[in-house]
Amino acid sequence: MIFAVEFRPAVLKSLKRFPKCDLVRIKKKIDDLSRNLPDPATTKMKGNNSFHKIRSGNYRIIYEIHDDRLVILVVKIGHRKDVYKNLP
Repeated sequence: MIFAVEFRPAVLKSLKRFPKCDLVRIKKKIDDLSRNLPDPATTKMKGNNSFHKIRSGNYRIIYEIHDDRLVILVVKIGHRKDVYKNLP
């Protein structure tokens, strides 16, 4: 089952600041995510939220899964040291 990928506007804006080599790796990881969704039990973040996370080098991709519409909404992408601060 293939999921469509949507980005929040702030994510698209923040992607412009990343190095080119990291952008290629992040894009590949998001493409793999849309084709082969990992087990949600392993990627679910702790706490009372609907966020999941996946690693891409030193960067983390925070996303939500909307099963009813077959959509993955990318909420935030950032360096591992500060990506978890100020989540929506």
